[in-house]
Amino acid sequence: MEPTLTEARWTHIALPSSDLEAAIDFYTSFTPLVVVSRHSDDAGSNAWLSNPNQVQTPFVLVLVAFDKDRGNPQPQLTPFAHLGMEVPSRNDVDTIADRARAAGCLHWEPMDVPPPVGYICALKDPDGNVVEISHNQQVFAEVRELWGEREGGDVRGGRDVRADA
Repeated sequence: MEPTLTEARWTHIALPSSDLEAAIDFYTSFTPLVVVSRHSDDAGSNAWLSNPNQVQTPFVLVLVAFDKDRGNPQPQLTPFAHLGMEVPSRNDVDTIADRARAAGCLHWEPMDVPPPVGYICALKDPDGNVVEISHNQQVFAEVRELWGEREGGDVRGGRDVRADA
């Protein structure tokens, strides 16, 4: 594994947080994400969250809490814009939805949506951002099928490789 970046990569999404600890608790409780790093400076603090052991293609959710905005939610992903998390089973969607309903943060009840969407529900994080939980959406499977087990894949100059088939 290369210790340095050798090609351009999509690495993160950053969202403001009015209460960093509440946001960390939400994401580590309702999604597969774990805290991988924390930082702070004179302007505030942040936490980086990712899937455990995501080494080959790290992707991070950066939660940023600026001191000047503490206590003032600034939802960026609403009413439909969302972060998507795919889970292995339909039961996982139902279990997460039940927990979110009990916690008062269920945004969309579980529902079947025609392909390619699958079985989904959505939650709202403490700042009001929407987080979709899906099963059988096939995002993971379709990308793996497109590029297989190869690291990086064949992007052919950034064009949609499916259009070349």
